[in-house]
Amino acid sequence: MGCSASVAELPRWALALVAQERVARLGLIDDDGAPRVLPITYALDGDAFVTAVDHKPKRVAPERLARIRWLRARPRAALTIDRYDDDWSTLAWVQALGEVRIVAASDASSSLAALSDRYEPYRDRPPSGPVLVLEPQRLLWWRA
Repeated sequence: MGCSASVAELPRWALALVAQERVARLGLIDDDGAPRVLPITYALDGDAFVTAVDHKPKRVAPERLARIRWLRARPRAALTIDRYDDDWSTLAWVQALGEVRIVAASDASSSLAALSDRYEPYRDRPPSGPVLVLEPQRLLWWRA
Protein backbone atom coordinates (compact mmCIF):
# COMPACT_ATOMS: atom_id res chain seq x y z
CA MET A 1 0.00 0.00 0.00
CA GLY A 2 1.25 3.47 -0.87
CA CYS A 3 0.71 6.79 0.86
CA SER A 4 1.18 10.47 -0.02
CA ALA A 5 -0.15 13.92 0.80
CA SER A 6 -0.71 15.11 -2.77
CA VAL A 7 -2.57 13.96 -5.87
CA ALA A 8 0.58 14.87 -7.83
CA GLU A 9 2.45 12.13 -5.94
CA LEU A 10 0.06 9.33 -6.96
CA PRO A 11 1.65 6.64 -9.12
CA ARG A 12 0.68 6.76 -12.80
CA TRP A 13 -1.66 3.73 -12.52
CA ALA A 14 -3.50 5.36 -9.57
CA LEU A 15 -4.00 8.62 -11.50
CA ALA A 16 -5.35 6.54 -14.40
CA LEU A 17 -7.78 4.79 -12.03
CA VAL A 18 -9.03 8.16 -10.74
CA ALA A 19 -9.49 9.36 -14.34
CA GLN A 20 -11.19 6.18 -15.63
CA GLU A 21 -13.62 5.17 -12.91
CA ARG A 22 -17.03 6.86 -13.04
CA VAL A 23 -18.25 6.48 -9.44
CA ALA A 24 -16.59 6.99 -6.06
CA ARG A 25 -17.83 6.25 -2.57
CA LEU A 26 -17.92 9.01 0.04
CA GLY A 27 -17.60 7.76 3.61
CA LEU A 28 -18.82 10.02 6.39
CA ILE A 29 -20.40 9.91 9.85
CA ASP A 30 -24.15 10.45 10.30
CA ASP A 31 -26.02 12.19 13.14
CA ASP A 32 -26.03 8.97 15.19
CA GLY A 33 -22.25 8.56 14.90
CA ALA A 34 -22.67 5.67 12.47
CA PRO A 35 -20.55 5.32 9.34
CA ARG A 36 -22.30 5.95 6.03
CA VAL A 37 -21.04 5.36 2.49
CA LEU A 38 -22.65 7.13 -0.46
CA PRO A 39 -21.97 6.60 -4.18
CA ILE A 40 -21.09 9.90 -5.87
CA THR A 41 -19.95 11.41 -9.14
CA TYR A 42 -16.62 13.17 -8.77
CA ALA A 43 -13.88 15.06 -10.55
CA LEU A 44 -10.46 16.42 -9.77
CA ASP A 45 -10.20 20.19 -9.55
CA GLY A 46 -6.50 20.80 -9.07
CA ASP A 47 -5.53 18.69 -6.05
CA ALA A 48 -9.10 18.54 -4.71
CA PHE A 49 -11.76 15.92 -5.30
CA VAL A 50 -15.12 17.57 -5.93
CA THR A 51 -18.73 16.50 -6.17
CA ALA A 52 -21.96 18.46 -6.16
CA VAL A 53 -25.61 18.10 -5.37
CA ASP A 54 -27.23 17.74 -8.78
CA HIS A 55 -30.74 17.76 -10.22
CA LYS A 56 -31.67 14.14 -9.57
CA PRO A 57 -34.95 14.06 -7.57
CA LYS A 58 -34.60 14.91 -3.88
CA ARG A 59 -37.24 15.08 -1.14
CA VAL A 60 -35.72 18.17 0.52
CA ALA A 61 -33.85 21.28 -0.55
CA PRO A 62 -30.16 20.60 -1.31
CA GLU A 63 -28.96 22.49 1.80
CA ARG A 64 -31.14 20.21 3.96
CA LEU A 65 -29.87 16.90 2.57
CA ALA A 66 -28.54 14.51 5.19
CA ARG A 67 -25.03 14.40 3.68
CA ILE A 68 -24.78 18.20 3.83
CA ARG A 69 -26.00 18.25 7.43
CA TRP A 70 -23.60 15.45 8.41
CA LEU A 71 -20.62 17.13 6.76
CA ARG A 72 -21.40 20.49 8.35
CA ALA A 73 -21.32 18.79 11.77
CA ARG A 74 -18.40 16.43 11.05
CA PRO A 75 -16.44 17.48 7.95
CA ARG A 76 -13.86 14.64 8.00
CA ALA A 77 -14.50 12.14 5.22
CA ALA A 78 -12.98 9.41 3.09
CA LEU A 79 -13.44 9.20 -0.67
CA THR A 80 -12.71 5.80 -2.24
CA ILE A 81 -12.32 5.11 -5.95
CA ASP A 82 -11.97 1.43 -6.75
CA ARG A 83 -11.88 -1.08 -9.56
CA TYR A 84 -13.38 -4.51 -8.97
CA ASP A 85 -13.19 -7.44 -11.33
CA ASP A 86 -13.57 -11.18 -10.89
CA ASP A 87 -9.98 -11.32 -12.14
CA TRP A 88 -8.50 -10.35 -8.80
CA SER A 89 -5.15 -9.58 -10.36
CA THR A 90 -6.70 -6.30 -11.62
CA LEU A 91 -8.12 -5.05 -8.28
CA ALA A 92 -7.10 -1.53 -7.26
CA TRP A 93 -8.21 1.42 -5.15
CA VAL A 94 -7.30 4.98 -4.24
CA GLN A 95 -8.57 6.64 -1.08
CA ALA A 96 -8.48 10.35 -0.19
CA LEU A 97 -8.82 11.33 3.47
CA GLY A 98 -9.46 14.86 4.65
CA GLU A 99 -12.00 17.52 5.51
CA VAL A 100 -14.81 18.47 3.17
CA ARG A 101 -15.64 22.10 2.55
CA ILE A 102 -19.18 22.93 1.46
CA VAL A 103 -19.15 25.66 -1.18
CA ALA A 104 -22.02 27.45 -2.94
CA ALA A 105 -22.20 26.61 -6.64
CA SER A 106 -21.81 30.31 -7.44
CA ASP A 107 -18.36 30.18 -5.78
CA ALA A 108 -17.23 26.91 -7.39
CA SER A 109 -17.11 27.53 -11.14
CA SER A 110 -13.90 25.53 -11.71
CA SER A 111 -15.30 22.56 -9.75
CA LEU A 112 -18.54 22.64 -11.74
CA ALA A 113 -16.55 22.88 -14.98
CA ALA A 114 -14.49 19.82 -13.97
CA LEU A 115 -17.68 17.87 -13.23
CA SER A 116 -19.29 18.99 -16.50
CA ASP A 117 -16.21 17.98 -18.47
CA ARG A 118 -16.39 14.53 -16.91
CA TYR A 119 -20.15 13.78 -17.01
CA GLU A 120 -22.24 14.43 -20.11
CA PRO A 121 -25.55 14.97 -18.22
CA TYR A 122 -23.93 17.93 -16.43
CA ARG A 123 -23.02 19.64 -19.70
CA ASP A 124 -26.64 20.51 -20.47
CA ARG A 125 -27.59 21.05 -16.85
CA PRO A 126 -24.69 21.69 -14.45
CA PRO A 127 -25.27 20.80 -10.79
CA SER A 128 -26.85 23.59 -8.80
CA GLY A 129 -24.90 22.69 -5.67
CA PRO A 130 -23.81 22.93 -3.06
CA VAL A 131 -20.36 21.66 -4.05
CA LEU A 132 -18.36 19.39 -1.76
CA VAL A 133 -14.59 19.92 -1.92
CA LEU A 134 -12.24 17.38 -0.36
CA GLU A 135 -8.60 18.50 -0.36
CA PRO A 136 -6.78 15.35 0.72
CA GLN A 137 -4.59 15.48 3.77
CA ARG A 138 -3.63 11.88 3.05
CA LEU A 139 -3.93 9.63 0.01
CA LEU A 140 -3.68 5.85 0.17
CA TRP A 141 -3.55 3.41 -2.72
CA TRP A 142 -3.28 -0.29 -3.41
CA ARG A 143 -3.39 -2.66 -6.34
CA ALA A 144 -3.03 -6.39 -6.76
